[in-house]
Amino acid sequence: MKNFQNYTPEKYSGTDFQMIEEGIYLTKCPYKTIFDREIFVTSLTFEMEPECYGEEDASPRNFTQVPIEGILDEFDLFVTDFYEQLNETSETICYQEFGSFELADIQKLRTLIGKRFYAVPYMENGEEYYNMVTE
Repeated sequence: MKNFQNYTPEKYSGTDFQMIEEGIYLTKCPYKTIFDREIFVTSLTFEMEPECYGEEDASPRNFTQVPIEGILDEFDLFVTDFYEQLNETSETICYQEFGSFELADIQKLRTLIGKRFYAVPYMENGEEYYNMVTE
């Protein structure tokens, strides 16, 4: 994944979202049956890199598991909006909203803006694993 950029959807101007700082908003968790509390969210755009490990079939219509799971694990996040219509019509740019109960997690995620985040595979005891790298 590369070329991370801030994305500010129109919904952030609504009364359900309170700006905390540039690109970060406080809102109710969309998964009310699981978490009935407020969360921090941010939206980013990025490009998938089909030539990279785990992104071979990636596109805005097909986010592959390896880099997305890597982001979620690395920054302790969950996905709060998939922006399906934007991703369905985009050729290269992917849109994603991420949420967390902790402001610091969202702030750390936003350090990816302008950078690249990808998986590097390695073998251990005959099993394949991967490490996530930020450049």
